[in-house]
Amino acid sequence: MNKTFFLRKEDSKPKWRLIDAKGKIVGRLATHIADALRGKDKSIFTHHADAGDYIVVINAQDLVFTGNKFKQKVYERYTGYIGNKKYTTAQELLAKNPREIMELAVKRMLPKNKLAAKLLKKLKVYAGAEHPHFAQINTSSR
Repeated sequence: MNKTFFLRKEDSKPKWRLIDAKGKIVGRLATHIADALRGKDKSIFTHHADAGDYIVVINAQDLVFTGNKFKQKVYERYTGYIGNKKYTTAQELLAKNPREIMELAVKRMLPKNKLAAKLLKKLKVYAGAEHPHFAQINTSSR
């Protein structure tokens, strides 16, 4: 008789991955990152457990949109006040805060539950090439 495998929290051994976003398409990169955060690219994947890795994304200001999305895609947010819905295009958001484009794309690809909030804490996005996670990335590749 076969037994179903369930990953326990203490058996998970997350690694650190560095992803360079220079010239990459936003949606395709976000799909790859969301799968890595959840651990879907590993054989020990379990739906209700955190089996994923830490992801460090650099060069977020060099992301690319396909088609006319760069000028036409609209991000909306609600301020909390009545009638205060704010709209921002992808072009404006990339100029103002390039990190937010990648974070929103990945967040919307994760399940809408408490596990997603935990997984998003493992995503580190930086606009430039510098990041403070050199020690974690270098020791995890050994």
